[in-house]
Amino acid sequence: MSKIQPSKVATVDEVKAKIGATTTAVVTQYRGLTVAEISHIRRQLRTLGADYKVFKNTLVRRAVSGTSVEPLTQFLEGPTAIAFVEGDVSAVAKALRDLAKISPLLILKGGVLDGKALSPKDIDALADLPSRDVLLAQFAGALASPLRTMASLFQAVPQNFAYGLSALLDSKGGPVATAAVETDEPAAETPAGVEGAADAASDDTAALVAEVEADAEVPVTDAEAHTEAPEGVAIEPAE
Repeated sequence: MSKIQPSKVATVDEVKAKIGATTTAVVTQYRGLTVAEISHIRRQLRTLGADYKVFKNTLVRRAVSGTSVEPLTQFLEGPTAIAFVEGDVSAVAKALRDLAKISPLLILKGGVLDGKALSPKDIDALADLPSRDVLLAQFAGALASPLRTMASLFQAVPQNFAYGLSALLDSKGGPVATAAVETDEPAAETPAGVEGAADAASDDTAALVAEVEADAEVPVTDAEAHTEAPEGVAIEPAE
């Protein structure tokens, strides 16, 4: 049993590394293309996040066997170059289709996307999809529209409230009249010191009256009868 050449082992490892980084690939036929044309295609796809390279079919089959990319083996017939896509697959598909129009010898044979085989028609459909940047912009616009509407509603709420409050005040005779009618402020309370002084004065008056009443029960002489009573107190002569 012959050993696999180191170069072939390196190629198998390279393909395994690529399918370890992505599960999307497009297989093309390049028969008749010059090295310069293949290099041009590779440079174009590299800007879109795809690595385009020529591989031997037998080594690719060995590398992808038992992996999610294995369905692409059905397209490994004849001279093939594979674009392993880590970027926007629709952008890569569109670029390959445009390049195939310029170079008819470049033929899109098929591919694989997340473990599912892609026919040439599937790749053409992917090419018609908007790019990732366009989809993100459309998605952002769809999100921003409700947010702008909500912001307008929030801005309208205080304005409408102010208009409604103004109309209510006008209907009740203006701000001054409304304040006079609708005030709910409690009556002013008597300061604690003033209230205490009033209670003390009331107690002194009661004591004085009681004392005068007690004196009125004691018999008085004629001389005392002619004594002037204190101002504000009436003393009746004893019977």
